[in-house]
Amino acid sequence: MIIDLHGHQICPGMLDRHEFWGPKWKDGTIFVGDWELGTKKRDFARDASAILDWMAPDARLQKMDAQGIDVLVVSVPSHMYMYWAGDYGTEFARITNDEFASFASANPDRLKFWAHVPMADPSAAVTELERAVTELGAVGMGIGGANFGGLEVFDEAYDPLWAKVCELGVPVFVHGYNQSVTWGKQANDDPYDTTSIVGMCYDETRCFWYLVNGGVLDRFPELQVYITHGGGFAPYQLRRMEETNLTMAPDSKNQRKVSEYRENFYFDPLVHSAAMRQAIVTDVGVDRLLYGDNFGGADSIDFDLTEGLGLSDEDRERIRSGNAKQLLGL
Repeated sequence: MIIDLHGHQICPGMLDRHEFWGPKWKDGTIFVGDWELGTKKRDFARDASAILDWMAPDARLQKMDAQGIDVLVVSVPSHMYMYWAGDYGTEFARITNDEFASFASANPDRLKFWAHVPMADPSAAVTELERAVTELGAVGMGIGGANFGGLEVFDEAYDPLWAKVCELGVPVFVHGYNQSVTWGKQANDDPYDTTSIVGMCYDETRCFWYLVNGGVLDRFPELQVYITHGGGFAPYQLRRMEETNLTMAPDSKNQRKVSEYRENFYFDPLVHSAAMRQAIVTDVGVDRLLYGDNFGGADSIDFDLTEGLGLSDEDRERIRSGNAKQLLGL
């Protein structure tokens, strides 16, 4: 069984909701304010109807069957987080969660979603998280890795949000985003889409670093955080982080060594090299790994991420579904 915790979803009601921010889809390009992103696949989804058909529940389920995926947990595409959009960011979070709930209702046993919350407004984020989980059925909370309208995850303004996460007993899904989308008129001055292709992993690593150094995990030791894309760079640089935390971060608030917070984190083996996936399994351990492959996305994996790693059948199933069942209470 495979429970895939990383797949992005656009639903009909999420498009063209704001005159400026959109989001809009035209000629194979997504527009969010001044920012836009096209694709080298020029024949791909020329208009919104095509992308919406491709992401419709029946189409998703058909592709899941083809790839052997039993359950898919979707989240909002990272360039549509709207942390930078003022009041519309709060409105868009409600729109997104309502749309996701409708999407998942097509097959509740197989389609699930991460709640999208307006992180630029910590108080509104608490309210929306509770609504999404208790009323709409979200399995947890999805956030970008860093820069939530000028706030970061270590800011104590988020303490009520972390408290609500722990009260609800749900995990947090971390996925970096294209920081260039926040640059206004300079939004497209981002050579080679670097803030996405490299920056997402940096955002995710920064989230790990900030949660530890900011003392968040000491204040909320029950917090469970899943960081995708192999954990950004965190698993590969964990020992360096630990040493430099002791010698070069005088403002750090963590009460334990960096490595001792691994019990608060899950990662996935979403890296494109078998050797690197093997390294994650070896260093992180099967108990802290989940299955996420960016289902249907730009860098998605269309093979089983646990293949060829010398794992026992039992350990493969822990990564493929066992850990997720326990984490999400499925």
